[in-house]
Amino acid sequence: MVKVYAIALSLGVVLLIGWIFSVYLAGNVEAWSRISPEERFGRRGRQVVAGLVGFGMAGMSAEFSPRDLSWPVCLVLAVLGAAAAAWYSSWIDRPRTEPS
Repeated sequence: MVKVYAIALSLGVVLLIGWIFSVYLAGNVEAWSRISPEERFGRRGRQVVAGLVGFGMAGMSAEFSPRDLSWPVCLVLAVLGAAAAAWYSSWIDRPRTEPS
């Protein structure tokens, strides 16, 4: 399972770097505003990228923990890590309310 976590983490990190780079270019180069992943993929795309990174990080952390965890436990921890990262990536984009 370590290979699965490593592939998910690698893919997630590459997508995350690409996301950050695309947002930067779309925000600073007017002719490239069409490549903004925030507009093309929105919240769901951000959740997928964060979920991949969370799955890979949590899975690798569980696999290499000092305790000898079985692979089903590591898989559950990896899924929980993916869910937490996906939730957080959408939570930070919640609408702000002004105090009255």
